[in-house]
Amino acid sequence: MEHNLMKRAVAGSIGFTLTAMGLILYLSAARTMAFSGSARKETRIDPEKILQEEMQGDSEESLQKKTQSDPETAGWEEIQNRPESALQEEMQSSPESAASNLTFVQGEADTSYLRIPLPQGCETEDIIIENYYMEQELCILIRTEEEDFYAENAISGNQTMVRQGSFEPEGDQVELRLELTGIFECRTILEDHDLYISFLSPREMYDKIVVIDAACGGFNTGYEEGDFQEKEINLQIVKKLKEKLDETDIKAYYTRMDDVNPEEEERVRLANETRADMYIRVQAGASEDRSVYGTSTLYNGDYFIPGFGSVELADLLEKEVVTSIKGKALGLFEAENSEFAIRHVTVPAAAVKVGCATNKQEAGLLGREEYQEKIAEGIYNAIQKAYENTD
Repeated sequence: MEHNLMKRAVAGSIGFTLTAMGLILYLSAARTMAFSGSARKETRIDPEKILQEEMQGDSEESLQKKTQSDPETAGWEEIQNRPESALQEEMQSSPESAASNLTFVQGEADTSYLRIPLPQGCETEDIIIENYYMEQELCILIRTEEEDFYAENAISGNQTMVRQGSFEPEGDQVELRLELTGIFECRTILEDHDLYISFLSPREMYDKIVVIDAACGGFNTGYEEGDFQEKEINLQIVKKLKEKLDETDIKAYYTRMDDVNPEEEERVRLANETRADMYIRVQAGASEDRSVYGTSTLYNGDYFIPGFGSVELADLLEKEVVTSIKGKALGLFEAENSEFAIRHVTVPAAAVKVGCATNKQEAGLLGREEYQEKIAEGIYNAIQKAYENTD
């Protein structure tokens, strides 16, 4: 009997130990899952969205290469392997938590200006205004030592173009951020320690408007092989084109000028809301047959625009780029469903595929600065001739 009691005691002890260990493991896993989920939300990293952005706009061959890797873990292992302390520091340093809301009052309801009070002694050279069209946000940097000035002073006047605003001290400056209801240009007047801003539509400011879209960007590298990254080639060509357009009376809006990847909807919105005369996308081509090389263009076949439309724009782009680089024309093609931006822009829209990245020789040319310069020259000539034709 004593022997049986000892067996029961040992069995009970083992059962309790296993139960306790199971509970500890469960709680530990639950804590890890809860923290990991919180971190993903705060840092706004979604691995599935990352994969979609990477694949969006890629060539068929590039897509096949990407889908051979594991999509469930793409871009996620690095995040998971970061220590919790790094994630906590990242969340604590989030700019969203440091900014304070601006106060808005009605003020003079009949004015067309938004009135922003300024600290005493603030001059024109103490103010920097940056218009982020893609984000629909106006940033105003004001040099002042009065960090709490906008906690005590309200903004008034015409606020119909402003959704909300915030301010945040940054060193010897205070940064004001105004979230706008659309894409606007602005005129400013500095008077009696007040900054007056009038918001105007792009068409009220400019007679000629083009939207230039450097395809890919950010996580979406486009076609990639060796040292070749399509996103970088596209951007370098657009930057060279910008230098040329800056010398004209044409107002050019750019979907990106650095390594970011705007949503396709945002690229479309920029062209449609500015009511641009034309939308031009710069990207590289690809082919399963690596011997294929040359320049082609895609056009928006969903909208017929009499006079000068997407087909005419695509034709001009191909001719002028091929002439400039002394290259080979592959023809005009109607954009397929995967070409979201081209198909949803409601102004003359075309994409110029400046060369086949899958062709080793042409990929080498696309990486050369002088060759990029010639491509930019061809696109520039096409824009100028487009305006000549419409005039």
